[in-house]
Amino acid sequence: MYKVKYGGKKGKTMKLEESPDLVVIRTHGNKKLEDVDMSRASHDIMQQTTEVAAFPEAGITVHRVEAVDGLEATRDKRDETRAVLKQEENIRFAGRALQDADSGEVVLYTENFFVKFKDAVDEKTCLETIKRHKLKIISKLVFAKNSWFTKAEEGTGLEVFNIAEHLLKEPDVEFCHPELVQERRFKGIHPMQWHLTKTKIGAQTVDAHVNIEKAWAHTKGKGIIIAVIDDGIDIDHPEFAGRVVFPFDTTLNIDDPRPKLQDDNHGTACAGVALAAGLPDGASGVAPEAQLMPIRLRSGLGSMAEANAFVWAADKGAHVISCSWGPTDGQWWNPMDPVHQRQTALPDSTRLAIDYAVKKGRKGKGCVVLFAAGNGNEDTANDGYATNKRVIAVAASNDRSRRSVYSDFGKAVWVTFPSGDYGWQAFQHPAPISKGLRTTDRSHDGGYSAVDSYVDSFGGTSGACPGVAGVVALMLSVNPNLTALQVKNLLKVSVQKIDKDKGMYDTKGHSVWYGYGRVDAGVAVEGARGKKK
Repeated sequence: MYKVKYGGKKGKTMKLEESPDLVVIRTHGNKKLEDVDMSRASHDIMQQTTEVAAFPEAGITVHRVEAVDGLEATRDKRDETRAVLKQEENIRFAGRALQDADSGEVVLYTENFFVKFKDAVDEKTCLETIKRHKLKIISKLVFAKNSWFTKAEEGTGLEVFNIAEHLLKEPDVEFCHPELVQERRFKGIHPMQWHLTKTKIGAQTVDAHVNIEKAWAHTKGKGIIIAVIDDGIDIDHPEFAGRVVFPFDTTLNIDDPRPKLQDDNHGTACAGVALAAGLPDGASGVAPEAQLMPIRLRSGLGSMAEANAFVWAADKGAHVISCSWGPTDGQWWNPMDPVHQRQTALPDSTRLAIDYAVKKGRKGKGCVVLFAAGNGNEDTANDGYATNKRVIAVAASNDRSRRSVYSDFGKAVWVTFPSGDYGWQAFQHPAPISKGLRTTDRSHDGGYSAVDSYVDSFGGTSGACPGVAGVVALMLSVNPNLTALQVKNLLKVSVQKIDKDKGMYDTKGHSVWYGYGRVDAGVAVEGARGKKK
């Protein structure tokens, strides 16, 4: 059993255990495993495994070996698989995997550490402590005082957990944990601008919009920068022409945020919901004159790249940060799926980076950070990202002004935005009228659509989150002096109370399904204009 503490000496303990049947495989050159030349013996043994997790940015996949009778026999099968793969010149690593002891979630560890000393400790003492524990400094971090990203010697392996434990016992150390990485999942499921204004689809009138025309009478978001942190964004798409600023790929540490992998489709769609220009026969975003700061992040949850994405956005002047991703969701249609009970903590490194953006961004007024609530039809209480009090968690409603069947719920949900949906007879949930949201798609190779550079069926809370990011951009455009907290509180009262009969709104006006209600862009902009500066 291995232990990690998030939140310092008295924080929450995450327990990890070695999996008896999982193998972590990393290729040279970060190639896809199926593209790597291997011997017949390796091909044969891989046919007896199933991929259960992937980290393509690092060339890593995690495979489960076929079940055999008895725990020892299973371990032997796993180790046989490792031994065969280790003979391959194109395989860099074939090792044992760790799992969260409570949830079973696969967790990768690196030989890197996040270390933060107490603010009052002088830097000389900090550096001496790091050196005494035989760590080398990768970088000094700007988002928290007296914090460093460090690394142990190559080959340290599982000893990283003991090193972190000993460091945290140092009286001067406030937080310390190894860089643990979990799979990052996108919060997407699936004339189509029904979410913006009243329209007709076929013979049916759809009136489930965010009142955008009233907001656009005052502004379309000019002068505001929306950072979209996602899997890559097609910055060459004509809908974003002339409005891309400070592009960055935080996983590769380069200034090209374009999609790199075949499935890097999600970010382009999210960016379009927030701020596509609305070209003829195209798709309009909520804030079509705002600027786009595209930040590619393909690293897993808890990576330092994740924390650095928020720092980049804040330091380069983003006003709004949209995040349509988070921990793994359970199957929304299966109430017995054990994933519904998994708890994913927010690592100290990422938490402090978000704090930095909310406190230091916009010259101290704070970046407004939004997260998709999730698509597991489950309680957000298990999601350390969406429940962070500094962020705005966004749920999804459908084209009938009801909850989208998959949308996560709970006390953390702040507001709702229209998105796609599914019909599900088992839940007596009717089919939606529309296919989903119309938005931008990759304009070159890849993408969701095989027809053109737009998609009509985008959805999930992935579609909802950048929609609210666009509304926030409109609010800040008419009143740039609003603080992040003022924006959050204004959104709370700038809503339509949908589904009043079944929404279960409490005495404070909050619903576990809809938060305070579906965002009304017109009311939000007028509220921002009327707020004293």
